[in-house]
Amino acid sequence: MAFEGLGSKLQDALKKLKGKGKLNEKDIKEAMREVKLALLEADVNYKVVKKFVSAVSEKCVGKEVLESLTPGQQVIKIVNDELTMLMGNSESKINYDDKGLTVIMLVGLQGAGKTTMAGKLALHLRKKNKKPLLVAGDIYRPAAIKQLQTVGRQIDVPVFAMGDKVSPVDIAKAAIEHAKNDGLNVVILDTAGRLHIDEDLMQELKDIKASVDPNEILLVVDAMAGQDAVNVADSFNSLLDISGVILTKLDGDTRGGAALSIREVTGKPIKFAGMGEKMNDLEVFHPDRMASRILGMGDVMSLIEKAQAAIDEKEALELGNRMMNQEFNYEDFKDAMAQMKKLGPLGKVLEMMPGVNSKELKGLDLSQSEKEMKKTEAIINSMTIKERKNPNIISSSASRRKRVAQGSGTSIQDVNKLIKSFEQMKKMMKQMNGMQKKAKKGFMGKLPFM
Repeated sequence: MAFEGLGSKLQDALKKLKGKGKLNEKDIKEAMREVKLALLEADVNYKVVKKFVSAVSEKCVGKEVLESLTPGQQVIKIVNDELTMLMGNSESKINYDDKGLTVIMLVGLQGAGKTTMAGKLALHLRKKNKKPLLVAGDIYRPAAIKQLQTVGRQIDVPVFAMGDKVSPVDIAKAAIEHAKNDGLNVVILDTAGRLHIDEDLMQELKDIKASVDPNEILLVVDAMAGQDAVNVADSFNSLLDISGVILTKLDGDTRGGAALSIREVTGKPIKFAGMGEKMNDLEVFHPDRMASRILGMGDVMSLIEKAQAAIDEKEALELGNRMMNQEFNYEDFKDAMAQMKKLGPLGKVLEMMPGVNSKELKGLDLSQSEKEMKKTEAIINSMTIKERKNPNIISSSASRRKRVAQGSGTSIQDVNKLIKSFEQMKKMMKQMNGMQKKAKKGFMGKLPFM
């Protein structure tokens, strides 16, 4: 889980301040010592840590914090603001070409995940109504071209390839002409990597850059590499003048050193973060939202955007109306679960909820919750259409419940448990509906926003 170790330690350090009514310089000094250790353990660059702690300490010992009625909250706000600034302050968008064709060149070491990331980026851009073309420019790594073609088929994005006997520079030039002729407006160049930075690799990348003048040169680095990722970013930037960074495997990086150091060391923004293995597991990097996640304050905006992208608004509205009007049935229950599953794994959804501590989240057996959802789905699937649409039929017949249990590979107790949960949900919706009607009749109903 992203920033798990760092987030937990920072939250623990700041929680001690939160519980105090008054703070003095000694309290701040002790807390900053813990913050410093947490950042160093997270593999954040030492110079970055020193600068960060100094900036936070200076602001925290100010009169407005120490004499505040809520000094702990003030310190947390300062830490949050400084973390946000450290990672770039605001979202860094892709620099699209005004003339119509945008060229994005992906660079990086071998094994960083460039080819897969090219596909993820193409899918992300296609969802933004762009028309991307993937270009197989890695002619050295065995099966690199084939891998990109497989990725292209998987996401339904065209791939331009000329085999492994043509120079990458010529491939890049030909790809741009092909994109223009086919009415495509974004070219994503997948370039070759090496196991380490060498002169041949850099010269080839410089030649491609000189021949096609890309709008973006995005460096793909493995977040789990920590300080090594920062050193790689610094080297590529000094030789190619990259425009941004894409961090892969950020979901598996419990430390977060690379994400917190790259911007400060290179001066270049993190534009995207890979948050999983699936092709749609790519997120725009928002420094403010990431800082909130680290400090256990959630990421409601990303959760809303995720829901808007994954859930059909019309279906959700109809489902909500049915629930409030007591027309909710097992078919609707199944649809609601399907909508929830579109948001992704439960752990990732909970991570975005405010107040969820990463340490507490780690202790939860989320796999059990997901198993229960699968079990519920199996039970509903074993009901007849008539039973799903008329919940009373199944709850009033023991023989039907027995048949459903056998058909779903569960027990009668499991079926009874689902029926009980369903009835409780209906009861709760009835109460909410009643409260809403009362509010409309009374004072609340007279307010314009109601």
